[in-house]
Amino acid sequence: MNVHVSTLDEKTRSSLAIESHSETEEYFINMGPQHPSTHGVLRLILKLDGETVREVIPVLGYIHRSIEKISEYSTYRQIVHLTDRMDYLSAIMNNWAVARTVEKAAEIETNERIESIRTIVSELERIHSHQLGWGVLGMDMGAFTPFLYGFRDREMITDILEETIGARLTMNYIQPGGVMFDIHPDFVRKVKEYLAYFKPKLDEYEDLLSGNPILQQRLRNVGIMDAETALSMGATGPVLRASRVPYDLRKIEPYGMYGEVEFRVAIGTAGDCWDRYYVRIEEMRQSMRIIEQLIDNIPEGKFLLKKPAAKLTIPEGRHYSQIETARGVLGFYIVSEGKETPYRAYFRTPNFHNLWSLTAMAPGGRVGDLVAIISSLDLVIPDIDR
Repeated sequence: MNVHVSTLDEKTRSSLAIESHSETEEYFINMGPQHPSTHGVLRLILKLDGETVREVIPVLGYIHRSIEKISEYSTYRQIVHLTDRMDYLSAIMNNWAVARTVEKAAEIETNERIESIRTIVSELERIHSHQLGWGVLGMDMGAFTPFLYGFRDREMITDILEETIGARLTMNYIQPGGVMFDIHPDFVRKVKEYLAYFKPKLDEYEDLLSGNPILQQRLRNVGIMDAETALSMGATGPVLRASRVPYDLRKIEPYGMYGEVEFRVAIGTAGDCWDRYYVRIEEMRQSMRIIEQLIDNIPEGKFLLKKPAAKLTIPEGRHYSQIETARGVLGFYIVSEGKETPYRAYFRTPNFHNLWSLTAMAPGGRVGDLVAIISSLDLVIPDIDR
């Protein structure tokens, strides 16, 4: 198979052939790079014919931090804290990806208390992440109120997690062999109170935004991606499931306590922006359902079975494991020489692959549609650059 790699210069200096029937001329404009706090910088070069998008060229690297290279000089415990700087809205789940890979490779046992806690806090964070995605999408479409509602409600989850973990965003909690701290004495009570509070609020989200005719017009039949294209792009998470592919690692390769609870995998029907939006709404309902089944039945036992100071080595060879974050499959790949640090570490991040699906969805649409498509992908840029 012959693969041709084009440079950015070649892309932007290609011949500007007129493809439309009217007398128009194609041109390039930059969408970005910009971000008010510079931690999510993405640049898109748009090839336009009037308001019609002909091609989208993502340009990355503005916040590259060499996380994978740093991992090669870090112990397996030290790598964990780097992961919550990637998709910071899936920090706990990112921790779990490293812990699960190391535990699998080193044959480290856990117990049901540890797995129950991991599952509950991960599902809390999934709700926490989707609340922000819901609010931001509303704001991108011109409705500012959902952003305020989303932040109001996710703050309650942040407070619950802060009591146990001590951090509010970049949470370094799940470790090989357990979790850093046992849950706070008020954890169970506050989680149950939150679920009782948020269930009717999610219905309110629907009344406020989902049924809005403007939102429907902006999202329905916009940015359509069929199942075959989604799979070929390596898309995962809500982006893939919106394209009618029921692929969720929590069901297909159960880990934690996911094999012990009942929940439904939310999928779309058309693979458009609306489906990507609504899959996340339904996932919040399913996350609450998972938590409800576990919160009153957290087993007794130790919360950490491997001392924090214990040296961790894994057998020589190649090791891989993966988990389902709020944005899709995060895989951690290790090449080990049997030492305390990996010879090579690689993260298969969901946001990187989901971003490239943009190049398949955007051509033929309008610039306004591109805003909706990007928002429906719910990207976290540090997870792309690493």
